[in-house]
Amino acid sequence: MEVAMDMDMDMDMDMDWLVTFVSPDNPTDQISVVQTEEETVQSTGMSLTVEVADVDADHAKAEAVGVEIVYPLTDEPWGVRRFHVLDPIGVVVNVISRTADEL
Repeated sequence: MEVAMDMDMDMDMDMDWLVTFVSPDNPTDQISVVQTEEETVQSTGMSLTVEVADVDADHAKAEAVGVEIVYPLTDEPWGVRRFHVLDPIGVVVNVISRTADEL
């Protein structure tokens, strides 16, 4: 994916369809750009990523209070453990912690 960015960020991950840029001063300051083929897009809904210290504890809290989990707690091959919840207005929230390999 070719992305022209006029900001002081470094490319952290390039998965062709997803590119993540990271602040060199604060690695939790990130922006990701998603590229899809228009005919494959099923939803144009908004999403938000929140990095937390203990994704397992937050997953347990979400389950305990009945938050709708729309993607299960998963260890991803790119070094994060995450789950997705749906907020009351339909925004998907990607809750993540980096795995030990990525810290």
